[in-house]
Amino acid sequence: MSLLACLAGAGLAIYGATRTWSVLVVERPGLSDLRTARTGAEVAPWAIGLALVGLAGAGALLATSGRLRRGLGVLLALAGAGIAVSAIIGRAGLETGDAGAGGTLWPIVCAAGGVAVAWGGLTAARLGHLWPAMSARYERKPAAVAPAAPIDTNKPVESRTAWDSLDRGDDPTV
Repeated sequence: MSLLACLAGAGLAIYGATRTWSVLVVERPGLSDLRTARTGAEVAPWAIGLALVGLAGAGALLATSGRLRRGLGVLLALAGAGIAVSAIIGRAGLETGDAGAGGTLWPIVCAAGGVAVAWGGLTAARLGHLWPAMSARYERKPAAVAPAAPIDTNKPVESRTAWDSLDRGDDPTV
């Protein structure tokens, strides 16, 4: 659940930050109006960076375990809080102009995504050490070493025997 909260929250934050938060219109007599649209990424650029930290951290939750996972949960909680605060601060000093409902909706979506990332991070920090770790199923295991038979130096060594002893790490010339 924590992983999904971080993924969905980071996705919401990125989506909300890339939408138009403000459209300012400057009327020019005799010319067309000059429209200046600003997205959340322009108003609060650190929100996207923190949301990307949330996405990467969600993937890292799968690969870590124990104390490292709990520490990563704290980092995700801080990133989520940073996303929410940046969306609130970015919207607080912004004149929405002709952005309509989007001037209010998209900052709220971005902040809600940050809250979801923070919630997922807090859950991972609190309970992450209890979750199962990745399986060692595909990790390379050392080969079992069979005891090497002593080589008689008085008789000729067969080619196949020499190669087999080299594969085991033994030197047949000794």
